Amino acid sequence: MDHFADRLRAAPQSRLQRGGAAEALALARELARRTQRVEEPGTEPREMPDAGMFAAADQITVAGHDLALVLKSEDEVEEAVRLVEEARERAGV
Repeated sequence: MDHFADRLRAAPQSRLQRGGAAEALALARELARRTQRVEEPGTEPREMPDAGMFAAADQITVAGHDLALVLKSEDEVEEAVRLVEEARERAGV
């Protein structure tokens, strides 16, 4: 996740505009939803706001670190890693 965020920070604006930032935001939102489901079961997860393409890397970093704190099993960790890798590939960075 940190590697993906670093790649986004180094990406040209044109790459972010072509979908890299949108992919990062979608990932950050999914990671945040997963964290909220663990921390606040039974409540509707709040959606992470779109803070702009230049904040997307920071958003996945924060959401990913939050999720890492609540994961309970190796399977959950592997699933989170898979989500990040798939998003990185789709973002093209």
